[in-house]
Amino acid sequence: MRQNTCMNRFWPLSVVGAVAMAAIASPAADDVVGLRQADMKAMAAAAKTISGMFRDPASYKAGEFKWAADTIRDRSGAVLSGHFASEAASPQSKAKPNILKERERFDRIANDLRDYAIALDAAAENNPGPMTASMRMKPGEAMGGGPLGTHVRNEQKLSAMPAEHAFHLMLQTCTTCHVRFRME
Repeated sequence: MRQNTCMNRFWPLSVVGAVAMAAIASPAADDVVGLRQADMKAMAAAAKTISGMFRDPASYKAGEFKWAADTIRDRSGAVLSGHFASEAASPQSKAKPNILKERERFDRIANDLRDYAIALDAAAENNPGPMTASMRMKPGEAMGGGPLGTHVRNEQKLSAMPAEHAFHLMLQTCTTCHVRFRME
């Protein structure tokens, strides 16, 4: 009985603490610009993590690689599109107003980003030990992608390509989106 009383007495403090930490850690729900900027920063940090592992394959850790890919996956696709569902104009925003006019194109780019992140997640799942040669691009292998390049939307082709190739396509997708939909 005494143990339950003690637990009940401290439980509200832990709930209050968790709520306070959540409020500090994330922007207010009505601050869409702040939320999407936080998501963009998280995706950029995740991409840097993956990039570092391709630069130095000895630093590859499947769990960290997967976490980075999942971070991008969870903030792209419909989530990213949702952040730009209404008027993008705001003094804090770097988004161009053409997102709403070119909704289909923006959504397609957001979904491409998600698909490449899913492919990277699968690569981490399939390579739990050191980074394998199958994850790396071969010398002279064409990258495709880019604003005028091809986009891999076929899941079978995407899962068959080296993870490094999917990563480059993902980075080109980011660049394409920023060129088209972000102010300098």
